[in-house]
Amino acid sequence: MAGAVKLIGSYTSLFCTRVEWALKLKGVQYEYVEDDVFNKSPLLLKHNPVHKKVPVLVHDDRPIAESLVILQYIDETWSDNNLLPQDSYQRAMAHFWAKFTEEKCLMEAFTAAWKEGEEKEKAMESAQESLGFLEKLIQGKKFFSGEDKIGYLDLAMGWIPLCLDIMEEVGGMKLVDAEKFPSLLEWAQNFTEIPLIKERLPPRDALFNYFHKIVGLKRSIKH
Repeated sequence: MAGAVKLIGSYTSLFCTRVEWALKLKGVQYEYVEDDVFNKSPLLLKHNPVHKKVPVLVHDDRPIAESLVILQYIDETWSDNNLLPQDSYQRAMAHFWAKFTEEKCLMEAFTAAWKEGEEKEKAMESAQESLGFLEKLIQGKKFFSGEDKIGYLDLAMGWIPLCLDIMEEVGGMKLVDAEKFPSLLEWAQNFTEIPLIKERLPPRDALFNYFHKIVGLKRSIKH
């Protein structure tokens, strides 16, 4: 589809990374504009005045915010390499699990990383319980798409191999191991071995520094 494509993002944002993966899978040419998540630019505030967050996809001068919404837009706008299932029920389930992993698994893992004491233990238990649903979902499959190629749900789950172990390290905790989550870890390995995915993995030290900073900020606000 014609029209200039611009992505306003941050190389330490897992939400931006999933959008870049989608654009590359679709073969879409785009301009990337790096933004500072701690010092937001006028360009970002202009195109996303509601949430004031990256990523923002600007297509033909029209901005789209929120990474999962952007993924759906990309899939519906460029027809090559479908990301979402064609079956309506399977498509609904993909949206359900994408929302679940973001609102439950990711948020609970991050909460566990910055909480302390008894609150940390409770957050860890909640995160592991939620991640357990993903372990069951991926059992017997190579990818969450259910096929031999990655799809929308794999991109939505991409934060797991991207930064879960970093959250664990920063938070001084262990949420996922090979004994309780063998299928999820095998999927993570398969996912990151895909050349297109591997090419756009942010530097681990940059991600570590980013999470260390935001965990420190959360703890300082609490105290």
